[in-house]
Amino acid sequence: MLLHVREVLTPEEVRQARSILADAPWGDGRITAGSQSAQAKRNEQLPEDCDATRAVQQLLLRGLERHQTFFSAALPKQVSPPLFNRYGGESNRFGNHVDSAVRYLRGGAGRVRTDVSCTLFLSDPDEYDGGELMVEDTFGEHRVKLPAGDLVLYPGTSVHRVEPVTRGWRVASYFWIQSMVRSDEQRRLLFDMDNHLRRLRAAARLGEGDPSVIGLTSTYHNLLRMWLDV
Repeated sequence: MLLHVREVLTPEEVRQARSILADAPWGDGRITAGSQSAQAKRNEQLPEDCDATRAVQQLLLRGLERHQTFFSAALPKQVSPPLFNRYGGESNRFGNHVDSAVRYLRGGAGRVRTDVSCTLFLSDPDEYDGGELMVEDTFGEHRVKLPAGDLVLYPGTSVHRVEPVTRGWRVASYFWIQSMVRSDEQRRLLFDMDNHLRRLRAAARLGEGDPSVIGLTSTYHNLLRMWLDV
């Protein structure tokens, strides 16, 4: 499932993040790449342990925690600490690659199975040319370029790339989720059911005691029980 999640960060939070990142110690993004990705990766990245990284991580994690659509779609069991990159100048692209199946956290803090890949945009589309995230699936290629503060979720199994940035700078956060529901198909079904339930309640003004709402909610949670790994 490829999903545009809107307004994970407020405009004020985007401004705070950009202010912090403006003076951050950007370095060569290939330092953290695996052997396959390093051949395709040409961008800049923040060190994982710097003050700027930690400060913006907290902003982003708070945004994720309060966002109902994000939780419903990803059903997160564990979120890897968000990282930050930028594209521009000579460091302006990332060719086709697939994310590693497991993300090992710093300092022996554990590992995250990368069921879901995430990119949160911190630059608005009119600030740079190019820089689209291209995600491949069975329906072809999908071109993603979102407003600052918005997020895209897509399966960690997807081949993807960042097109060359030919003007300006593209700044973003990226991270991975180990979901409580491992299967992308099952997560999609649960997300669709959750959305339809919320629309049913709103459109028909049905209370929690309505038999249809109770029945469908019961089905949703019984499917969760069948598929969850907690």
